Amino acid sequence: MKILLTGASGNLGSAVLPRLIGEGHEVRPMSRRPRPGWVVADLATGSGMAEAVRDMDAVVHLASSPTKTRMTDVEGTRRLVAAAKAAGVRHFVYVSIIGIDRVPFPYYRMKLAAEAVIRAGGVPFTLLRAAQFPTLIDTLLQWSSKLGPLLIDKRLTFQPVAVQDVADALAKVLAADAVNGIVEVAGPRVATLDELARDWLRARGSRRPVWPIHLPGKVARAVRTGALTAPARAGGTRTWRDYLAARY
Repeated sequence: MKILLTGASGNLGSAVLPRLIGEGHEVRPMSRRPRPGWVVADLATGSGMAEAVRDMDAVVHLASSPTKTRMTDVEGTRRLVAAAKAAGVRHFVYVSIIGIDRVPFPYYRMKLAAEAVIRAGGVPFTLLRAAQFPTLIDTLLQWSSKLGPLLIDKRLTFQPVAVQDVADALAKVLAADAVNGIVEVAGPRVATLDELARDWLRARGSRRPVWPIHLPGKVARAVRTGALTAPARAGGTRTWRDYLAARY
């Protein structure tokens, strides 16, 4: 299968690219900047988009921007879907996030808007919603310890999923027909931030104290109730502790 891969140089893309090549697919990575063997195209302007999708059987869309989200994730996705439709692409796969319809976070609203663009785009699609990556939890804990003690809302609840498990899920999605709906993938364990933080401290050999805080607002309240988790979709096999053992 010939596949256009956006976001190929990112955290997830770096795992997806070799995974798809290993499956025997002919992968065309896309970048805004010239790279040997990559196609140059820009989601924000549409430049190079028609050439990028030409002769492709599928598009795997990973590219995202936390700062220019509407331009990249929404309008850029609109341009990409339109180009894919014109090129006769048979399967448009978009990696999104579990819980974006339950957590009122601005970035998530943009991801939900991008999903709506894909649903209306006229190309058979699969929306692969993934739980949070371990790197995000790691970064959150590092940031929370800047002042010395680890300051966390202990009841925030996550289900970290390894990027390798998401890459595996993507390979399975591409091996099947488009579902024109949502597929979810999450890690094998639902845990509070308190549990994740104590694993993190042990892995780092740190005796840093944990000081509880209570984050206000609708976003934190939704995360505390498990809105970012999908216990019934625990398809990942690599654990948070596996990540920590490899990282530290």
